[in-house]
Amino acid sequence: MTHSLTEFFAENSPLARHLPGFQPRAGQAWMAEAVAETIAERKHLIVEAGTGTGKTFAYLLPALQSGCRTIISTGTRALQDQLYHRDLPLISKAVGRPVTTALLKGRSNYLCLQRLEIAAPDAPEAVEDLAEVCSWQHRTVSGDRAELTAVPEDSVVWPLVTSTVDNCLGQQCPLYSKCFVVKARRKAQEADLVVVNHHLLLADLAMKESGFVEFLPGADAIILDEAHQIPDLAAQFFGISLGSRELERVFDEIDAATLAYRDKELVKRVDRSRTAVRVLRVAAPRDQGRYELSGVLAELQTPLNRLLAALMDLAQVLEQLAHASMEIAKLAEQVGSAAERLSHLCSDDTWDGLRWLDVNPRSIRLHLTPLDVSGTMRNLLNTGHQAWIFTSATLAVGEDFAHFTSRLGLDDAPGLRFPSPYALERRGLVYLPPGMPAPSDSEHTDRMMEAVMPLLEMTDGGVFCLFTSHRALTAARRWSKSRRRRFRGRPLLAQGTAPRDDLLQRFREHGNAVLLGTGTFWEGVDVRGSALTVVAIDKLPFASPADPMTMARVEFIRRQGGNPFSEHQLPQAALTLKQGAGRLLRDQEDYGVIMLCDPRVRSKAYGKLFLECLQPMPVTDQLDEVARFLTAHEQTQVARVGS
Repeated sequence: MTHSLTEFFAENSPLARHLPGFQPRAGQAWMAEAVAETIAERKHLIVEAGTGTGKTFAYLLPALQSGCRTIISTGTRALQDQLYHRDLPLISKAVGRPVTTALLKGRSNYLCLQRLEIAAPDAPEAVEDLAEVCSWQHRTVSGDRAELTAVPEDSVVWPLVTSTVDNCLGQQCPLYSKCFVVKARRKAQEADLVVVNHHLLLADLAMKESGFVEFLPGADAIILDEAHQIPDLAAQFFGISLGSRELERVFDEIDAATLAYRDKELVKRVDRSRTAVRVLRVAAPRDQGRYELSGVLAELQTPLNRLLAALMDLAQVLEQLAHASMEIAKLAEQVGSAAERLSHLCSDDTWDGLRWLDVNPRSIRLHLTPLDVSGTMRNLLNTGHQAWIFTSATLAVGEDFAHFTSRLGLDDAPGLRFPSPYALERRGLVYLPPGMPAPSDSEHTDRMMEAVMPLLEMTDGGVFCLFTSHRALTAARRWSKSRRRRFRGRPLLAQGTAPRDDLLQRFREHGNAVLLGTGTFWEGVDVRGSALTVVAIDKLPFASPADPMTMARVEFIRRQGGNPFSEHQLPQAALTLKQGAGRLLRDQEDYGVIMLCDPRVRSKAYGKLFLECLQPMPVTDQLDEVARFLTAHEQTQVARVGS
């Protein structure tokens, strides 16, 4: 039996049999109708759907019923797995019609049997991980590394047993017929609906832009969830980059592939290239972070030139050995490509973009980011006769989508907003603690943590403390450790002490923990119930003026005669605040307080924009009002559970 969209989201929806607690939501039905119309007419659509709208089902159902080939792209691999393994099966049962689906990830997510055969890790822990992978290869059908939870995501063994575009041997691989990547792509090409992630989708678009053949199947409709990530990701994908870790891995592979030859000149040139990378890392700034290349070029120019010369010499000798094996031929191509990219990165006048350096504890990476990708994206989005649908909980500033649409060349696309159906005006409260110092004050983080303490007395639930910088996070950890007794036995969790998912699982299980986090905890985090009743945010989340992505956008707007602050920095910060605040109310029974510790909300004219982003939650600066709010809701919750 086929159900109309109206029936599907009505009181007697077939979803109710498969989804406990299902309730009709007008916004969900309206969004589904808009998505269906956009797919049918092959147009573009932008949808902001607040928490609780049910946007996943609102785009899945019309996609499944359309009869069109559809690609759905998500923000992360975790969301991709959730969509494919949980949401799609559930809604497919409710729809009651067979639809072939496929999950497709980037090639680095799949075991490469050929590379597994030659993998030879040095570190003892990697030897144990390799043994796990060797055992798993006989059990897996998909080769998706997400199946093997016994080996950590960041294990050094994964790059050794997975492939890249550069080192894949393609049809000349002796194990090509068993290749997991090939199998996954064939399945995707035969499917009605394919679930990918933004990195894979943008990699495909970037390849099209470069004149290569796309590897994703052709589609009638492309739906991008968590679409707020797309503008920054697009700028990265249409840029150029080269990293020290990438080069070091290539050198290791050269050693392994040429072991039988031990050509003295080759050994000398590999050693010279390794040394050049080490010298470059030593010359780079010591502090972790992002740096505009022009500001550090004086120290890096000579090491960069030496590395470029070393790579060119290495490529030359590898090309002379390329006839010996496919692996060596591929490595020669990789080194040549690295030299070409480095040449662009070192040159002032090769491209209209921002050159910058990303410094990490054990590696560095050079980037060239375009100042604007709207023209490129506009051309790509209009190339085929396809429907493009962009959706997220945070795309508009107030009623205005211009900040998002202008960056992707989507100026003519209609935008729809569906506010959260939850009773935010009753279940949420914004608290502005009085007397907070300026964000630049050295005491700001300590004062924020002091302001959190009274709220710990008012609620039995958990608390997120979200920071806009790693420096503030470190200061908060230091403050908290020295005042451990004031937390009265509550578990204290901090970003960096364990993997994010592990911290979140422990936070949910404790039910009354305090978690200190930055960037990665501002979005994609779902903690329901009283395990999270307070989200404390230290400052308005303006991106650092020194952040290269911000610098590139600011420079572009300035060249166009615009106002970078009002056109980019302010709306971007407002959207980021919406993301952070969105961690609080994840279910219709949730309640809680957003504590915003930045006095600029009241002292600056632009502050009202941030409060508007948190509407319809009421705002107070009275601590006793916060106490009454939390006490009332906790008593109601106890009564409900007791009954």
